[in-house]
Amino acid sequence: MTTRINFFPILIQIGQLLLLLPRHRNTAYAAAGGRWDLLISNIGISSMHMQLLNNDRVVMYDRTDFGPSNISLPNGKCRNNTNDLTLKVDCTAHSVEYDVSTNSIRPLMVQTDVWCSSGSATSDGTLVQTGGFNDGENVVRVLKPCNGNKITCDWKEIGGALIQSRWYATNHVLPDGRQIIIGGREAFNYEFHPKTLSTNNIFYLPFLQQTNDPREENNLYPFVFLNVDGNLFIFANNQAILFDYTRDTIVKTYPQIPGGDPRNYPSTGSAVLLPLKNLDAQIIQAEVLVCGGTKNGSFLRAQRGNFLGALNTCGRITITDPNPQWIMETMPLARIMGDMIILPNGNVLIINGAAAGTAGWELGRSPVLSPVIYRPDNLINSRFEVQNSSTTPRMYHSTTVLLRDGRVLVSGSNPHGFYNFTGVLYPTELSLEAFSPSYLDSESVNLRPRVVSPASRRKVKYGGQVNIRFIVPGPINRNLVKVTMVAPGFNTHSFTMNQRMLVLSSGNVTQVETSTYKINSIFPNSSKLAPPGYYMLFVVHQDIPSEGIWIRI
Repeated sequence: MTTRINFFPILIQIGQLLLLLPRHRNTAYAAAGGRWDLLISNIGISSMHMQLLNNDRVVMYDRTDFGPSNISLPNGKCRNNTNDLTLKVDCTAHSVEYDVSTNSIRPLMVQTDVWCSSGSATSDGTLVQTGGFNDGENVVRVLKPCNGNKITCDWKEIGGALIQSRWYATNHVLPDGRQIIIGGREAFNYEFHPKTLSTNNIFYLPFLQQTNDPREENNLYPFVFLNVDGNLFIFANNQAILFDYTRDTIVKTYPQIPGGDPRNYPSTGSAVLLPLKNLDAQIIQAEVLVCGGTKNGSFLRAQRGNFLGALNTCGRITITDPNPQWIMETMPLARIMGDMIILPNGNVLIINGAAAGTAGWELGRSPVLSPVIYRPDNLINSRFEVQNSSTTPRMYHSTTVLLRDGRVLVSGSNPHGFYNFTGVLYPTELSLEAFSPSYLDSESVNLRPRVVSPASRRKVKYGGQVNIRFIVPGPINRNLVKVTMVAPGFNTHSFTMNQRMLVLSSGNVTQVETSTYKINSIFPNSSKLAPPGYYMLFVVHQDIPSEGIWIRI
């Protein structure tokens, strides 16, 4: 007689065990999720530079020396264009402002050439943009966030504000609120903005000349991060230093990244300072992650039609370690010209770019359409997770920034000297998209926090404490709640300047009423940890972030 076994109770038990496994226990390279949405099919320009302001508007701009854009300046405005041999009077806009709340575009007017420039937001939220090309190479431009008169809310330009011409430079906000502007093409030095009597000069930095490859450079748009001790970590080509700009002194020289291949423009990789944690500890650890790039000599070979494959490696280093060493990891997808964005939960999104060639006009091949999530707290062989693909190549001159609602804004891609929409491998791209990581899926709605107080735009002091009230509609795991703050960065050429996340020291989560909780968080006690300015603050529950609120420290 055959005995029939009832497998149903066993299957139930297996299912229950699976539900108890930790979230995100994915094997390396496992396909995950994320959703792409087309926001606007034509914003009028191809976004080469991008910055989120504290009024939830995103400023984008291209360059002014290539002919007309696809959006007119308002009210019959035009400008005399000394840089463009074919268009002496230009009545089109080369900068726009995107309003996240209304999904609308407003043209802005730049007078001088902003091509391949740099920038950052100051402590009061003003966007300060520096350098460019031709008549713009020594210019500083400012744009204040404003919600009032849109006619007067536009770029203002300060000619001659830079001593050195700055093209492909990098900016960083310093603990005292000034900006340091480092490098650029044939600019092996740095300077400050605004200037004082003692800093009204340029300061030679031999490291920039030492990392300059003949005929290729490979050290433009250096990766610069403010370390927790107030010094600057500077990575250029395949080398890095810790630099004390107050004494014009190299404090530490780091090992060369293994393999020795270049990671900076035009062999363009990307880099992030990983989230800063344990801010009340006596010793705070800081780690940098550098991903992608291409092999030595790729730029010259690409100019001859030989497109070498991009690198598939990342290097991770603890820059505060007394004996720092690179730890190498392998990405699921090789990538050049990719962007790295820190998400509100502390994970890193790697997005955009190509699998072969280099940065430069017509020099990239094989677009990489799938973003990748990097989970820095996972074990070393289970950190990468491939996301759902876009259908739009984002090649040279693409941009991306994090929005306060947790989406990632993506735009740009113009690997041509002019706007070119037909007869080319990768047409100029004028569309604006948003990538929504899987934490925005509808399945997570009951776990998603909503901040009740404080109200957005709260001012806080260094070392100050704030009680944060939030709602979680469904069941809460109080041990998996954290508070993060993210500085909105300036993105161009695969690097987001001033991008920075801090995980705030916080007390226990307590319930105050049905579905409503509070947590007491302490803000950083030093501007070396968090330079003054506006940050997006998020409550994160089980890796699912709330919509952010703006705070100013």
